[in-house]
Amino acid sequence: MKALKLIGKILAGLLVIIALGIIYVKAALPNTGPAPDIKIERTVARVERGKYLANHVTVCMDCHSTRDWSLYAGPLTGALGGGGEEFTQEMGFPGKFYAPNITPYTLASWTDGEVFRAVTTGVNKSGKALFPVMGYHRFGLLDKEDIYSVIAYIRGLPPVQQDIPQSEPDFPINILINTMPQEASFTTRPAETDQLAYGKYLITAAGCVDCHSKTDKGAVIPGTEFGGGMEFRSPNGVVRSANITMHKETGIGNWTQEAFLGRFKAYTDSSYVSPKIASGELNTPMPWVMYAGMKETDLSAIFAYLNTIKPIENSVVKFEK
Repeated sequence: MKALKLIGKILAGLLVIIALGIIYVKAALPNTGPAPDIKIERTVARVERGKYLANHVTVCMDCHSTRDWSLYAGPLTGALGGGGEEFTQEMGFPGKFYAPNITPYTLASWTDGEVFRAVTTGVNKSGKALFPVMGYHRFGLLDKEDIYSVIAYIRGLPPVQQDIPQSEPDFPINILINTMPQEASFTTRPAETDQLAYGKYLITAAGCVDCHSKTDKGAVIPGTEFGGGMEFRSPNGVVRSANITMHKETGIGNWTQEAFLGRFKAYTDSSYVSPKIASGELNTPMPWVMYAGMKETDLSAIFAYLNTIKPIENSVVKFEK
């Protein structure tokens, strides 16, 4: 009996500790500091830089717009920034997450500092944590000026009158999500002449690792970075991301720089039209047309940096019904 009482007291104590921990996480976190008091001047240079980044590098418009999945690679259909893309349990995410509307229809009431904090730390206007399907951990490693440029650009988007559902994380992510935001650690954008450093910066901005790795509940599994294998599930089957390390048998180790650039630039040809996907066939989530708009020097820098990453042997079955 004494042993049972002791076990009962220990369990009760553990429950109290867990309860206090949950209360702390829910009440005190996230805590990345207040939104900065900034006013971003919408210069022509910033808007143009932001347009380039948001559409071809950080590809904000990929998730925060509507894509036509009846066509190869799901090209954008308009309503830029209107949001709505879903990330659900069927895709391997721990809940239902929706890309919000980032046009002035929604963000008109946000200060520049509130938008900046959300993009770079993962805390929204009301202080709630964002699930890192949005790459704030990466964006918080970029140059502040590039983030200012993206904000300057999206501030000028035509308002899209579309209300997006609230994201619904599953248990226990609905609690743990508060621990995910973190303070930014900004860097200075390297000079383009420093090709490797610049390529690393671009790969961080583009989020290649987020998809070209194996994941568990939306998080990259350490040791699989760039080795491919993330699964995108649909009623028609599974699509997996490619191995983009320089492994000669299972990656892109036999690709030349020209072949790498050509794989992207094929989608910028004026005669290119996204082909129709037959009923029941699998599509690719890779936004080829968007990334194809990257400057050749930027793509070359990315290729150069990929050559410095440890090759991973991982044979990926890209399409499986």
